[in-house]
Amino acid sequence: MEDVKEKWSHKINEVTIGATKEEGGSRKTTVTVGGETTLPFLDFEGSIPHRPVIALEVLDFVPEEWPDTLKEPYRDVMDDPAKWAKKCEEDYGAELICFKLKSLHPDWGDSSPEEAVEKVKAVLEATTVPLIIWGSDDIDKDNLVFPLCSQAAAGENCLIGFATEDNYKTLTACCLADKHKIVAQSPIDINIAKQVNIMISEMGFDLKDIVIDPTTGGLGYGIEYTYSIMERARLAALGGDKMMAMPMIIHAGHEGWRAKESKALQDEYPQWGDEKVRGPLWEASTASILLQAGADILIMRHPQAIDEIRKQIDELMGRKSSPAK
Repeated sequence: MEDVKEKWSHKINEVTIGATKEEGGSRKTTVTVGGETTLPFLDFEGSIPHRPVIALEVLDFVPEEWPDTLKEPYRDVMDDPAKWAKKCEEDYGAELICFKLKSLHPDWGDSSPEEAVEKVKAVLEATTVPLIIWGSDDIDKDNLVFPLCSQAAAGENCLIGFATEDNYKTLTACCLADKHKIVAQSPIDINIAKQVNIMISEMGFDLKDIVIDPTTGGLGYGIEYTYSIMERARLAALGGDKMMAMPMIIHAGHEGWRAKESKALQDEYPQWGDEKVRGPLWEASTASILLQAGADILIMRHPQAIDEIRKQIDELMGRKSSPAK
């Protein structure tokens, strides 16, 4: 019986993050994602040249709202972002560092753009892997900090996020000037995702330097809808829509640990079991689902969840297809 295989006419763009000394940066390694010519892990139908990668999340302040289960692996370094990032690389094998400048937000400290720049420099100095620089989600503060951080990291080929439908011009101009990659974010809406990419490209930014953040839900909190949007985006890209042909980045850690079920104490909900086991599993389950939906970069938090997803990626990338019966 003849194998029935789907044939796609196009592929996902390849995006490289980081620059070595020879390339004008200071990273020891670079990371390339994308390039698929088939749906996630269907290697019998097409090519998957690059495995999905995991970025470990580092914040620029101590996140008091994190549960103890999540704080514990980083408790000795959380007051110093540079040490935190170094621990993620050296102890937990981070392929990328996602450094979030959350304290810029007026509700989370209202720190200054100048402080943010010094922290970005310190994280770069303390690590050797590529860097993702993430803003605070406050438009006014982000538009102040993006030019400074972009210039401070010039030559490092960072991935900087995020650009939205209402706030993309400043970040796009910065990434053009300093030769960084950009994250285009949309609110779980494929039409807005496409529109953001169009607007960024109209400023002269290469579509092949964009990574999509479709935004997501966690396990039990709308993840099915997220999956469908990611799947539609990938189908559109493989079918020839160049405005959707970007790798995708997702926040498995943030979304997984927002769920009540991931952090509620066993004393409060004894039927749910030990939160030290349940929390990492909730994050890993969220990441696993979004991995299958097409995530190329997963931003994660807990080392146990990261270990589990690494095993899954190894198995999925090493899987040998069987002939159709």
